[in-house]
Amino acid sequence: MPGKKINNYQIKLYMENRQRGNNQKISAAKAGFSERSARNIETRASQAKKTHHYWRTRSDPLKGVWEEEIVKLLEKNPKLEAKTLLEYLQEQYEGQYSDKILRTLQRRVQKWKALHGPEKEVIFRQDIPPGFQGISDFTNANELAVTINKEPLAHLIYHFRLSYSGMEYAQVVLGGESFSALSEGVQKALWVIGGVPQTHRTDSLSAAYKNLGDKAKKDFTKDYLTLCEHYGMQPTRNNKGVSHENGSIESSHGHLKSKLKQALMMRGSTDFESLTVYRNFVQSIVEKRNRSVLKTFEEEKKFLKSLPDTKTFDFTEERVKVSSCSTITIKRVVYSVPSRLIGMTMKVHLYDDRLECFIGGDFVISLNRVRNHRKNKRCINYKHVIGALCQKPGALRHYIFKEDLFPTFAFKQAWEYLNERLDERRASIEYVNILKEASIGDREREVNHYLEECLANGQIPKAEEVRKLFSKEKISIPCQQILEGDLAQYDCLIGGSR
Repeated sequence: MPGKKINNYQIKLYMENRQRGNNQKISAAKAGFSERSARNIETRASQAKKTHHYWRTRSDPLKGVWEEEIVKLLEKNPKLEAKTLLEYLQEQYEGQYSDKILRTLQRRVQKWKALHGPEKEVIFRQDIPPGFQGISDFTNANELAVTINKEPLAHLIYHFRLSYSGMEYAQVVLGGESFSALSEGVQKALWVIGGVPQTHRTDSLSAAYKNLGDKAKKDFTKDYLTLCEHYGMQPTRNNKGVSHENGSIESSHGHLKSKLKQALMMRGSTDFESLTVYRNFVQSIVEKRNRSVLKTFEEEKKFLKSLPDTKTFDFTEERVKVSSCSTITIKRVVYSVPSRLIGMTMKVHLYDDRLECFIGGDFVISLNRVRNHRKNKRCINYKHVIGALCQKPGALRHYIFKEDLFPTFAFKQAWEYLNERLDERRASIEYVNILKEASIGDREREVNHYLEECLANGQIPKAEEVRKLFSKEKISIPCQQILEGDLAQYDCLIGGSR
């Protein structure tokens, strides 16, 4: 019947009738299906009887060199590839072996390696129990082509993942795989998930391991050991150079970056107005990914250990003395600080994105961190030195950090304009006084606008005119109504009415 599947019993009955001498039509009718189905059954049966031939249909293109040369080369070095072997034949026997035999050689080499080659590495899939393992790693995110205000952002992404549930945490890292980035990332991840796994696994990060070799018994850095001890995690690592042992996070790197790429496409732009906005964007993507594992995470959360009362340090520390130039040098990068700190020894906490400076236990100043791989290995803030520069305006002309005293392009053009039209001393005094006005509060934007107008109109910028811009800012004092008291009420209060 149409639409009804033919079973094995019907096929057997049909074949028995055919063997008795009945034709297809009668045998099919007795078996309960159509004559057309009978023809299909016999066609398939005849095809199944065909045997594969094992003899050659053309001459062997590797005859005379396979056993005599190729096999000997493979026995000596089994890692040789077919392409390399073909190039060898083409050099030894010029014009006899074309590129057309590459596929034949590849199949032959593949078969030889399967029969006679060395043992291959086996991947042993792991069944990680809940609450047992958290994994940290860094991945390069430059392929995302993210920019901040049109400026390319070279960065990594720190990535943490619980092996059992797949709960993740990720954050943008501006520097390299430093201890401060690792410590800050691990701690934020643990406090976000609300618990601590038994072990913490990484690859051979220099932030966590000394990488002294297999004979070194204590291969952990002191700071990393302190971090793990604070949270009660056992530090573990995969073997050097064997990235697949961190497979549960290595593969997740690709998935996370793929999700970020798709989200950036939907957003329509890879440019962000600030680093904070981009960091929030990454966090939102991670939160969306975590929604799919919430049920499994709730199971694993029961097995996580409790968090300690407080976090431990997530920075590295250095002590530096402020030079007479009002600068400090950290990791070969020069930073300016307020001149009042000259001669003082400061304790500097190095985070991934900032420096926090202390004198004793008192916080002094926070500075944006600059990486020494940048072309401009300094961070000079003109507001730190403008007071001293006003006393010595002539020092501007040959100051080694003069380029950093131009907050915007308009300031630089203004200096060049003044330098062309005024004498050296007057030009320096005028520009320094203009810069001083810009350093007060949030005046820099307005001063920049004034300079652009002067340059557009061919006028010489003047510090006096800049001061006038802000002298108009008057503090309005509200009128207060003076109320006179009623003495009769006071007498009543103290009982005078009695």
